Amino acid sequence: MPTTDKPKILVVNDDAASLLALSSLLDQWAEETGYTVLSARSGQEALRQVLLHDFAVIILDVNMPGMDGFETAEAIHQRARSADIPIIFVTAFLADEIDRLKAYQRGAADFLFTPVIPQILHAKVSVFVALANKNEQLRRQTEKLSQRTLELTATNERLMSEIEERQAAERKSHAKDEFLAMLGHELRNPLSAISSAAALIDMPGAHIEMATRARQIIQRQTQHLSRIVDDLLDLSRAMSGKILLARKPVDMASLVGACLDTFRATGRTGGYRINVDLAPNWVDGDPTRLEQIATNLIDNALKYTPAGGTIDITIGLDGEEVLLTVRDTGVGIAADLLPHVFDVFVQGSISLDRAQGGLGIGLSLVRRLVELHGGSVSAASSGAGEGSAFTIRLPRADAPHAAAAPQAAPAPAATGKPAVLLIEDNEDGREMMATMLDVYGYPVLQSADGLDGVALATAHLPNVALVDIGLPGIDGYEVARRLRANPATTAMRLIALTGYGLAEDQRRVLEAGFDMHLVKPVDIAQLLGALGEPAPIPASAAAK
Repeated sequence: MPTTDKPKILVVNDDAASLLALSSLLDQWAEETGYTVLSARSGQEALRQVLLHDFAVIILDVNMPGMDGFETAEAIHQRARSADIPIIFVTAFLADEIDRLKAYQRGAADFLFTPVIPQILHAKVSVFVALANKNEQLRRQTEKLSQRTLELTATNERLMSEIEERQAAERKSHAKDEFLAMLGHELRNPLSAISSAAALIDMPGAHIEMATRARQIIQRQTQHLSRIVDDLLDLSRAMSGKILLARKPVDMASLVGACLDTFRATGRTGGYRINVDLAPNWVDGDPTRLEQIATNLIDNALKYTPAGGTIDITIGLDGEEVLLTVRDTGVGIAADLLPHVFDVFVQGSISLDRAQGGLGIGLSLVRRLVELHGGSVSAASSGAGEGSAFTIRLPRADAPHAAAAPQAAPAPAATGKPAVLLIEDNEDGREMMATMLDVYGYPVLQSADGLDGVALATAHLPNVALVDIGLPGIDGYEVARRLRANPATTAMRLIALTGYGLAEDQRRVLEAGFDMHLVKPVDIAQLLGALGEPAPIPASAAAK
C-alpha cells in the first residue's frame, strides 16, 4: 500500500515551558501512536499553521495574550477547510458551566485542566488520531471507488457505443443484402423477358406480328436495364461527390411541365387525377439533374398511388426559395420509416412480389442532387394509407434576359451517307451496331482492336470513326491521338463509345481528340443524331 502522511497534532501555548512540556509529552507516544507534533506560541501563529497543514486535533491554551484561545478557535472554524478540526482546550483553572458553554460554542471538542495527567492526554489524543486515520482511509477508499466508477462508466459507454455500432453495421449489412437481392430480382426480370423475346424471334413458327412484338419487348427491357444502371451510377457519383453540375438559369415550371408531358406520352398518368399549379420560378441549376429530381418524385408518386388516386404537383415561392411539392393519395409512409425514407437502400414493405418494383434508391438520389444544388428535401405523411408529400426547396434565381433569336443554320447539302469505321472489340455489340448502321444506309468498316482500326482508318479514310475506349492492342485514347497526329486523318470525325460516363471520363475523351462522347448502351436515335441525321420514327408510330 502507498505510504501516507502521519496525522498531525498542533499544540498552541504562549508559555514556552508549558508548550515544551506538552510537546515533549506527546512526542513520547508519537512513534507508537503514529502522529507528528507541531507547535505554535500564539493564536496568529496557530492560524498560519492551519493554513499550511491539516490536523487531527489541536490542543489550544485558553489564556493567551492578544488573541485568546476562544478567538483562535473561532477563527480556525470560520475557514471551510479547517472547520471540522477537533479542538481540546487547556486551562489552568476549573471552568464553570458558562465557560464550558462558551468553549463548545467556539467548537471545542473537550477540556484538559493543568496540571495535565499524561494518561488522560494520551487517551484523548489517541482517539482523535485514530479517527483521523479512519477518515483518511475512507477518503482514499472514496477516491478509489470514484475512480473505479468513472472507469466502469467509461467502459460501459464504450461497450454501449460498440453495441450500437455493431447493430448499425448489422442493419446496414442486412439492408445491403436486401438491396442485392432486389437488384438481382430487378435485373433478372428484364433479362428473362429479353431472353424469351430473342428465343421467340428465332422460332420457326413465329409470324411477323410476334417478331415485332418481341423486338419491342427487347427494346423496352433494354431501356429499363439502362435506367437501373444509370440510377446506380448516378447514386455512386453523388455519394462520392463526383457529379459536376452544368448550371444555367432554369424555369422549374417549364421543366416539370416537360417531365409531365413525357409521363403522359408513355401512358403512365392514365387512370390518375393529376392536378398541377406550376407558377414560373427560376433557379440556377443543371437542367438534366433537376429533371432527374422531378422525374423521380413524380415516378415515386405514380408507383405508390393506386389507380384512381390523385397527385398534386405545385411550384411556388417561399421567400428566397422555390418550392416543388408532389403530393399523392397513395400508400403513405409509416411513422418508423419516415425519418429514413431518404437513406440509401431503404424501401417500404419489401416483399416477394414487390409490385411497385425499383431499387429503393430514387429518393436517396433526389436528396443528393438537391443538396448539390444548395437546397433541401423533406417528406411528410400521416401514416400508412394516408398518402405522402415531398417538398423540394431550391435557392431562387433571377429570370435571364431575353436573348436575340439565333439565326437558322444553313441546311446541309444533300450528299450520300458518310462512311463509318466502327472499332469495337465486343463481337456481338460490334455486329449489332454495324447492322443498324447498314439498315440506315451507312457504309461500315469494322475492326476489333486499336492497331487494326488505325490501319483501316489510314487506308480507307472514312468520314466518321466510332471508337470504343477499352480496346486490345492500344486503347481508344491512343487511337484518337494517332489519328489526329496523321495529316491524312486529322480532320476525321471521332466519336468515343464507352461505358464510363463521369465528367472526368468525358474530359479525358475530349483531351484525347474526340469530337463527342457517347455512353453505352447507345440507342439508334442517339447514334443517328451523333452522325447528323434526324432521329428515326418508331415502326409502331409509322404504322399508325
